[in-house]
Amino acid sequence: MVRSLLVRGMIAGFLASLLAFGVAKVVGEPEVEGAIAYEARMEQAMGGSHQHEMPELVSRDVQAGLGLFVGLAVFGSAVGGLFALTFAFVYGRIGKLGARPTSVLMALLGYIATVLVPFIKYPPNPPAIGDPSTIGLRTALFFTMIALSLAAMVIAVIVARKLAASHGTWHATLGAAAIYVVIALLAQGLLPEVNEIPDEFSAVLLWRFRMAAFGIQATLWAGLGLLFATLAQRRLEERRGVRHA
Repeated sequence: MVRSLLVRGMIAGFLASLLAFGVAKVVGEPEVEGAIAYEARMEQAMGGSHQHEMPELVSRDVQAGLGLFVGLAVFGSAVGGLFALTFAFVYGRIGKLGARPTSVLMALLGYIATVLVPFIKYPPNPPAIGDPSTIGLRTALFFTMIALSLAAMVIAVIVARKLAASHGTWHATLGAAAIYVVIALLAQGLLPEVNEIPDEFSAVLLWRFRMAAFGIQATLWAGLGLLFATLAQRRLEERRGVRHA
């Protein structure tokens, strides 16, 4: 059963990545091109020259096309597999929700825990922004924020399950949400700030790039939740049919 769900999760993740790829091409790549153009203008203004630069190992066209597609496909399939394994564990353990509501709820909580809250602390920046010497530190801080946010979400879900029996679903949900918010705020307050945005960088371009990043991730998680909901529901219905045959 778990293996069957795993395969379906990877399929759903791959299909969701196709939707995310379409959004990335339409709303994301123009902002990346704008950031690259800004970087070129800054180099020219500082007297830099492109004549002595090392040739690109991967062309910009490949990065924006095949490279972007492969990256999103691999990421989407991996997330889909983890999503399916988590679904197999929590299904039937978070109330009386069916397969479809459970999948959609998981996608929403996953988006909040791994995208929304970490991005609030460390929002995505265009390639022209950031000191190359701090990329390791910035990456470590970002993944630390994701880990803390996920841990807070797990704690909140556990608390919600325990409170639901004695205080009802509504109060349990409010209490769990409050616990998650408090832990997430503490994590954001304890982790250091990272601000390497040049003063002269376009605020409009930065805003559009970040909104595009949010939109791409939202498309991926929404597609994953809805697609897996359908695939998992069908598998569970087939299993019930076999049992009652």
